[in-house]
Amino acid sequence: MNPFERTYGTDHLKQPLPIAIVLSIAVLSAHLTATKGLVAGIGIMILPIGIVYLGVLFQKPKVGLLTIFVLNFLILGLGRYVPMTWGLLIDGLLFLMYLALFFKAFKIKVPWNKARSQLTLLVSVWFGYALFQAVNPEAVSFAAWFYAMRGLALYQWMIVPLLFILFDKPKDLKLFFIIWGIMSLLGTLKGFQQVAFGPDPFEQRWLDNGGSLTHILFGKLRVFSFYSDAGQFGASQGHAGVVFGVLALFAKDKKFRIFCGVVALAGLYGMMISGTRGAIAVPAAGGVMYLILRKNIPILVAGALLGIGVFVFFKYTTIGNNNQQIRRMRTAFDPNDASFQVRLANQRKLKTYLASRPFGGGIGSTGNWGQRFTPHTFLANTATDSWFVAIWADTGVVGLYLHLFILFFVLITGAYNVMFRIQDPWLRGQIAALVCGMFGIMGASYGNGVFGQFPTCILMYTGMVFMFIAPKMDRYILQQKGLLEETNTEK
Repeated sequence: MNPFERTYGTDHLKQPLPIAIVLSIAVLSAHLTATKGLVAGIGIMILPIGIVYLGVLFQKPKVGLLTIFVLNFLILGLGRYVPMTWGLLIDGLLFLMYLALFFKAFKIKVPWNKARSQLTLLVSVWFGYALFQAVNPEAVSFAAWFYAMRGLALYQWMIVPLLFILFDKPKDLKLFFIIWGIMSLLGTLKGFQQVAFGPDPFEQRWLDNGGSLTHILFGKLRVFSFYSDAGQFGASQGHAGVVFGVLALFAKDKKFRIFCGVVALAGLYGMMISGTRGAIAVPAAGGVMYLILRKNIPILVAGALLGIGVFVFFKYTTIGNNNQQIRRMRTAFDPNDASFQVRLANQRKLKTYLASRPFGGGIGSTGNWGQRFTPHTFLANTATDSWFVAIWADTGVVGLYLHLFILFFVLITGAYNVMFRIQDPWLRGQIAALVCGMFGIMGASYGNGVFGQFPTCILMYTGMVFMFIAPKMDRYILQQKGLLEETNTEK
């Protein structure tokens, strides 16, 4: 074919029909912007992009997972700029991926058997318990149950099988880390912008409408970046600091090692500027887990001494008190801190209330959902502060024990695979990073409700899946190395 006679994509725009479509979209968008507002106008403009995206998603459902990995960092912060229920996008993407797999099954065999795992069973049991909570006689609002149940159990139940089926290769794991690292870097940069230049007009409006009650302390801003709040930002950045710090220790590729080191340092910096005291538990618990996984007594002793040194620095010295971030972190080590005493008092009240309610007060009874749907109730007006305390209040002691059993089963499985089953050093390092990060988030979740929020929940669920499929990936990697060696020998 003559290359000068080929028809390219831009050539189609010269035809009458495409020109008419583009002009119609432009006119309609302008009209809706003028009459209905900016959101309606933008919606019409991105409609063609959305249609193309759906076509790609149905061809390659994996695209939906990659979209979620990016979107879950931004989705709660977007509400400050365009008020709408952004969280429903995650529900829609998960549903569309299952729909795409359903239609693909007519042409090719979808490997549903890949999702057959102890983890799938565990998350199904937890989801079943969450469904049971819909008929909890103590629950006051079905709407509160529906909204809160999604983050508590539904997303986990839907995304875990998809990850087993669509995202189970070593290259997928590295891609996951790259997306995570880039978004964490952007989060720290956005946080630095808030420190250096102050919040933008949309963020300032959010602060003025009530956000300042928890994010302006003693005249200082608690940095929240594009996350839901400072607590989530601090814990998430601490999570990145731990995971990418461990990756930097194991990475063989120089460029990727530098990338991981930069992300780790940026994550720890983001944790510090967030002003979130509970976030310090992430590197503390993650560091302890790393020392255990190494199975090296000298390193364990050195790490213990370092940990003692950090504890002494914060609890028994006043070094760095002129720095507001260090000064606030130091209060986390003070048992007489006023906010800590309030938390203990709230937990005592909850203990009395829940003594006769083994299944709790119903999912959505506490926190923001309780304030929104049942503001007159005891649980809605008792701060839980902690993820585990919220689980206890919402689902009772039965739900708390079940939730803790699942988390520790996953954690121990991942640690066991790292210590005894995985032979490839780089894969061992990657799974070790996920295990350390998970333990760090579990530690921080006692002080803050970070576990079930975006982006931490999606990162945790993805990490859990890779912990379980790591032995299979390890066999694949070893087989590939064996085939390469055999081929080279023949040559």
